Amino acid sequence: MTGSSKGPLAGRVALVAGATRGAGRGIAVELGAAGATVYVTGRSTRVRRSEYDRPETIEDTADLVTEAGGHGVAVPADHLDPDQVAAVVDRIASEQARLDILVNDIWGGETLFEWDSPVWEHDLDKGLRLLRLAVETHAITSHHALPLLLRRPGGLVVEVTDGTDAYNRDHYRNSFFYDLAKTSVLRMAFSLGHEVGPRGATAVALTPGWLRSEIMLDHFGVREENWRDALDRVPHFAISETPRYVGRAVTALAADPGVARFNGRSFSSGSLAREYGFTDLDGSRPDAWRYLVEVQDADKPADVTGYR
Repeated sequence: MTGSSKGPLAGRVALVAGATRGAGRGIAVELGAAGATVYVTGRSTRVRRSEYDRPETIEDTADLVTEAGGHGVAVPADHLDPDQVAAVVDRIASEQARLDILVNDIWGGETLFEWDSPVWEHDLDKGLRLLRLAVETHAITSHHALPLLLRRPGGLVVEVTDGTDAYNRDHYRNSFFYDLAKTSVLRMAFSLGHEVGPRGATAVALTPGWLRSEIMLDHFGVREENWRDALDRVPHFAISETPRYVGRAVTALAADPGVARFNGRSFSSGSLAREYGFTDLDGSRPDAWRYLVEVQDADKPADVTGYR
């Protein structure tokens, strides 16, 4: 079964690795809304949860993809296990004989990094586990998935991270391990661009802004419907965005016949919204990374005027 016969991505096949929640789920749903068949992977299923111990599941994500107009396929996988990843790709090859879009969104490190803790004080086991989850998983997935993606010209690889190349180059990101993980993913996109570009595909790095993920909303004790209630405590949260916004960024890239001009580069959801003209679900166009530099990091009062 394939996705919708309508939409800019009708007939396309995507793998969103790490699609249980957050950006991965938002990306998967928007790809479905554009008509794609979307394979969604992760470790949390309706019968078994990951160490996050949260209620979101890959089956729920697949259902949302189908409800949006595509065809969602949930495949449980631990992306640290090469055999499991190889099995996912083999299944896609058997069922679809193609892969057009690979989104590497595997993360799993929220409970592992210790904020502003130097490397000699940071729990070493947690730090190394974070690096494995955030970096090794992406390498394993690309190793197994790219041969299928490269069978046809025009494939797209999206490495999802936190921070643009320009921002992370000049800013320390929370801890040694977190900084290394997120910057490594940026470099992956650059390296993949050199390797897949001459073979007819495009690789980019993409970061959402301040994401209103399920975990972030829970952290602030709000829901998507009343997220602004958190602004009294966290005024800069006003620049935040839904996971669907970065999903629309991926969809715009995948539907762009000239996407190869972006090969190897780093983008944010906000920068691509300016490029392609899409908006978040509320019709706004948040530009979080420009806001961080010009307002939050500059210690100015929270004011999103001109930034969304």
